[in-house]
Amino acid sequence: MEPMKHRTRETLRVGDEGTFTKTITQSDVFAFADASGDYNPLHIDEEYARRSVFQQRIAHGILTAGIISTVLGSEIPGVGTIFVELQIRFLKPVYFGDTVTAVGKVIEIINPKRVRLLVACRNDKGQDVAIGNAVVIPPEKTRLLTEG
Repeated sequence: MEPMKHRTRETLRVGDEGTFTKTITQSDVFAFADASGDYNPLHIDEEYARRSVFQQRIAHGILTAGIISTVLGSEIPGVGTIFVELQIRFLKPVYFGDTVTAVGKVIEIINPKRVRLLVACRNDKGQDVAIGNAVVIPPEKTRLLTEG
């Protein structure tokens, strides 16, 4: 499949979609804990997590949701997108070493400045781990990061 070109308000259509894939590492989880201040032992304490319902450490749900932000800001609509709303439901835990693919698919052009996308994250076992929808403001025009 050919890489998607960044979309603008004029070129975005219902059905357009993009993806981003990332393997979640211990470093990712610890960096997120440092950045957010969320040191829940389910995420950082192996012994504690082993005694939990998950039986091992899990990634923060909102870290998983952050991968959706990457799809919206780099794939669909792309560079210059402003992420304004997220409704999400976490379905399954994401474990260290899981490879997660986030998908964004345009489901509604609300008005020229607002677009709703179905967003989801799926693990490498093919299981949905999060699903929801997002509203974004797509860019008026395509702009490369190297432009002034």
